[in-house]
This record gives sequence, structure tokens and C-alpha cells, in this order.
Amino acid sequence: MPIAVDIDVMLARRKMSVGELADRVGITPANLAVLKNGRAKAVRFATLAALCEVLDCQPGDLLRWEAEATAGDEVA
Repeated sequence: MPIAVDIDVMLARRKMSVGELADRVGITPANLAVLKNGRAKAVRFATLAALCEVLDCQPGDLLRWEAEATAGDEVA
């Protein structure tokens, strides 16, 4: 998937657990895990805003775009 999720990085920087973040944001730990592990197909702006507020960060600290490798690309 070309969108990478870096919630685990911010959790480590803030020394916060997944359960604590889920409680403070108001979502279930299971739904946070789906988002954190990059398996989510979408994220509500309200959820993204709550994550940013709790983690004191910007959306770009949590989400980044990565180009997908094509069949002809070589790995150096």
C-alpha cells in the first residue's frame, strides 16, 4: 500500500501504549491496531484529528506516501 502509517513511531516517542491511545482517542484497541498496522482502507478526519491532538503531532507525522515498486524496478 502506498500510504504508510507511523503511529507506532509516535507511540514510542510519547512512551504511550496502544490501549492508552485508544482510550484517549475514543476508539477500540482493535480498530487502532487495524489503522496502526496499515490494514485500514480509510480513516475519518475526526479520528485523525483526535490522534494528532492526543499525540501532539501533525497528520504528516502519522501518514506518509511511499511509491510502490513495479515489476521492472530493481532493488539496489
